[in-house]
Amino acid sequence: MLPLGTSANLVYRLVSKAGDNPLVRVLSSTGEIFTTSNRIDREKLCPGPSFEDSECSFEIEVVILPNDYFRLIKIKIVVKDTNDNAPMFPSPVINISIPENTLINSRFAIPSATDPDTGPNSVHKYELINGQSAFGLDIVETPEGEKWPQLIVQQNLDREQKDTYVMKIKVEDGGSPQKSSTAILQVTVTDVNDNRPVFKENQIDVHIPENSAIGTSVVQLLATDADVGANAEIRYVFGTQVSPATKRLFALNTTSGLITVQRPLDREETAIHKLSVLASDGSSSPARASVTINVTDVNDNPPNIDLRYIISPINGTVFLSEKDPINTKIALITVSDKDTDINGKVICFIEKDVPFHLKAVYDNQYLLETSALLDYEGTKEYNFKIVASDSGKPSLNQTALVRVRLEDENDNPPIFTQPVIELAVMENNKRDLFLTTLSATDEDSGKNAEIVYQLGPNASFFDLDRKTGVLTASRVFDREDQDRFLFTITARDNGTPPLQTQAAVIVTVLDENDNNPKFTHNHFQFFVSENLPKYSTVGVITVTDSDAGENAAVSLNILNDNENFILDPYSGVIKSNVSFDREQQSSYTFDVRAVDSGRPPCSSAAKVTINVIDVNDNTPIVIYPPSNTSFKLVPLSSIPGSVVAEVFAVDGDTGMNAELKYTIVSGNNKGLFRIDPVTGNITLEEKPAVTDIGLHRLVVNISDLGYPKSLHTLVLVFLYVNDTVGNSTLIYDLIRRTMETPIDRNIGESSETYQSGDYLTIMIAFVTGAFVVIIVIFVTVLLRCRHASRFKAAQRKKQGAEWMSPNTENKQNKKKKRKKRKSPKTCRPSWRSRGLDAFDWNATPTTTFKPSSPDLARHYKSASPQSAFHLKADTPVSVKKHHVIQELPLDNTFVGGCDTLSKRSSTSSDHFSASECSSQGGFKTKGPMHTRQQVAVLRCMAPPGTTPTCSGLRNARDEKKRSENLLLVFLEKRSRLTTWRLRRED
Repeated sequence: MLPLGTSANLVYRLVSKAGDNPLVRVLSSTGEIFTTSNRIDREKLCPGPSFEDSECSFEIEVVILPNDYFRLIKIKIVVKDTNDNAPMFPSPVINISIPENTLINSRFAIPSATDPDTGPNSVHKYELINGQSAFGLDIVETPEGEKWPQLIVQQNLDREQKDTYVMKIKVEDGGSPQKSSTAILQVTVTDVNDNRPVFKENQIDVHIPENSAIGTSVVQLLATDADVGANAEIRYVFGTQVSPATKRLFALNTTSGLITVQRPLDREETAIHKLSVLASDGSSSPARASVTINVTDVNDNPPNIDLRYIISPINGTVFLSEKDPINTKIALITVSDKDTDINGKVICFIEKDVPFHLKAVYDNQYLLETSALLDYEGTKEYNFKIVASDSGKPSLNQTALVRVRLEDENDNPPIFTQPVIELAVMENNKRDLFLTTLSATDEDSGKNAEIVYQLGPNASFFDLDRKTGVLTASRVFDREDQDRFLFTITARDNGTPPLQTQAAVIVTVLDENDNNPKFTHNHFQFFVSENLPKYSTVGVITVTDSDAGENAAVSLNILNDNENFILDPYSGVIKSNVSFDREQQSSYTFDVRAVDSGRPPCSSAAKVTINVIDVNDNTPIVIYPPSNTSFKLVPLSSIPGSVVAEVFAVDGDTGMNAELKYTIVSGNNKGLFRIDPVTGNITLEEKPAVTDIGLHRLVVNISDLGYPKSLHTLVLVFLYVNDTVGNSTLIYDLIRRTMETPIDRNIGESSETYQSGDYLTIMIAFVTGAFVVIIVIFVTVLLRCRHASRFKAAQRKKQGAEWMSPNTENKQNKKKKRKKRKSPKTCRPSWRSRGLDAFDWNATPTTTFKPSSPDLARHYKSASPQSAFHLKADTPVSVKKHHVIQELPLDNTFVGGCDTLSKRSSTSSDHFSASECSSQGGFKTKGPMHTRQQVAVLRCMAPPGTTPTCSGLRNARDEKKRSENLLLVFLEKRSRLTTWRLRRED
């Protein structure tokens, strides 16, 4: 209670936010409360559905000063409703369809009217005007208090006699004075649909969190109809009572009845949504279901800090005198959280140690007070944060920055009329150009109100009159160098000590068209393929302009071209208007001009050259190894890094199209070998072990670096790891057997079978035969020793020893073979037939390929193979000698992949030709099976990681000229091959 006799000195002050439009005012001397010019509208203060017992109110807070008698009073003002809104139907015309066989006293729902008022001022009654004795009106009141009008059929209807009834329906509220409105009610008599839809559930209550994503299913409504066909097709719609705000939040699928979230939900805005859903099958009696959606809370709202200053701040800073006592009230802080329960429980505290504290006065309300005497000489300004944190998980918090500045007697700093001053000036201005006059005011008087102005840093381009505040330009502006200046202006009073304030000045330099467009290059050069189709993009011209706006809008055009090219004036894209042919014209040159949209316009020009380039259309041709049935011996004594084999190929193209790269793509699973990607030399990576003994098949890929795509060829390289060759016939037979293994698989498992099976059988047979011979010789010697002399016996014994030592001759043969391998014919490419110049390029070989079996592996495993090619007719040998069945075609080069087989030639039923295509892989083989040989070309398609699919054989006579040229290139480039022998074998 206040002491007696003090009421005359009390001051009553309303606490409000800056910028608020208060609905009431408080007389400071008496505390009387009056309304203001701002209208109090209950429907605006308390939006949304209201009920008869609901209350609409707002609160105000009043403080009583001075500090010695300080009190905070909370006043609740209840707003009573007045009848200021008339009830309205959802539409001025209401259409209702009623079947002609409707029974008397049948009821049909009429869309109800709505009234924003509440209580008796809301909808009170409905009246049917001009019912024509055929219809009556009844009102049904729902448990929620809503009044739903229903149309009652009072006589039998006959659509053939009358199919439309037009009447009026009137709605009135219960206010005083009473308000009403009318709508036209049009009833259309339709044919029979005698079953109305029925909801499985009429009352549905669901809960959904407020952070549900858009598209989340809320509830699935289900209505059934006993009718069939079109009369059973149910359509779901919202009832007229559903507010537009609710319809914006939820979507209803008209065919499935699924209600989903279509906009973010906010429990704090609306916690409960009531939806009325109608299920109609086209009749006038839809089924109705009520859906109540409860939006549950999640901790998605940080606490709110409402900081209301009791001592008015200046530019966000509270000024206190060092003479102010302890517990001086600074601000009233109200914290709140839109969440509920634990998520809405908020605590409030000051972040750091300052001479201020928070004093709790009500729930979630605090007073910010001084907690100690202030010392201006010690600290002139305090900046601290007030933190409000809720108890949700995770916890959310909000901060409010409080700035307190201490002062002596001069307690008001100068204030600019505008905190931010924005100016615009054209570039290329005159010096000392007038810009603006700055103005600041000071609430103090006398000397403390005398203001002087001063430029802040970064203002070297400007001059400021200290007394008048006139701002001028001291230099000439160039927008391209700097288009914006940002600096501060200080206004200082002459108090003791002086107070000052600052304003930000932003000077924007406007553009003049004083720069020509600039090309990124004076001469643009583009390269295109000669097979580029017409209207293709051949290049892009880039140009810039240092100006801005329309002055930088550049358009391009061609100056001196005979319509060979089309230039987009804005994007700079050049398209061809001709089909390129490098043989007819290898380059095109023209000039391009760029013009901006300034006034007057500026322009510049650049030169453009279009160069036409060739296309990569030749696959690599393997020169060495000459045969896919040859092999190289790799002794176990070979050291790592030594060259054990070599691969060499040439390409008929030039430049990058002819640069080749060698790669081992299969067969090197142990990592025993390495191929040089440039030279093609195959070297040992590590010393061979006993486990490495046997035949190794390397699949080498030879690819060029061509454009627009790389072409490549596959070749097989066989390496036999052992001390000696031994039986070469066995190795050649093993090589032929490995041809049954697809090239993308390792031959280690299959070759092991050949070596461990056939070789073991041969060794057992050899040892057994030798053992039998030794026993026979031994028995013979014993029998003859009884009748012969010791000299003859010794000679027989010596002869027997020679019979038992057949390896001596094998060793000599091995030495001869080793010498033979040093000859040029085994380390240099050679043709084991007549020689390159003796080849009959015009002969057509017979193919063993069939269109129905393009698989190369299956072809080699054929049960009845034919010869890969026939000998020429003039071969002077018997038919029996040359009637050889070959499982692997000799002298074939896998040079490319074909998509499809060509059809049979009309002149031959035994041959197939291969269509030209890009190289996908293959290998080249050559074998010594005949004295006369023909070179045939096998075209195959082998995508990466798959077995080649071969499309057929074609005679190599078409490659004669090309191969002869490549041979010359090979002899020229391959300096290491000093001797080239073309060997003839008859």
